[in-house]
Amino acid sequence: MSQFCADKILIADDEPSVRLLVKKLLSDNYIVLEASNGEEAVSVTRTEKPDLILMDILMPKMDGYTACYAIKTDEVTKGIPVVMLTAVAHKLNKQLSEAMDADGYITKPFSFQDLKDTISQFLPASKKI
Repeated sequence: MSQFCADKILIADDEPSVRLLVKKLLSDNYIVLEASNGEEAVSVTRTEKPDLILMDILMPKMDGYTACYAIKTDEVTKGIPVVMLTAVAHKLNKQLSEAMDADGYITKPFSFQDLKDTISQFLPASKKI
């Protein structure tokens, strides 16, 4: 992996299997950071400044909506795109995500193609995966 293409993606999900899957799919082309709850996601975002965040909605300590809002209202991190991930495809979840300034929304289970398409929307200069 060249340093030029080393975009950082944070996967924030309380399910270790989801984090592992995303890491396996993306680690050849990206630096993959992990957080297991919303508080950790906010902390990692402030210290590591990822280029993209994939954020689960239902997490312990701080849910994804609250974490997204914290990231989007922080002067240092507000420009980082946040894509919400959820197992529940309710219209209300999508509306709440948009209200918290989330930049995108993916329903679990997602395909590798869905993930690639979403990443390329936010990291178009990145090496294609």
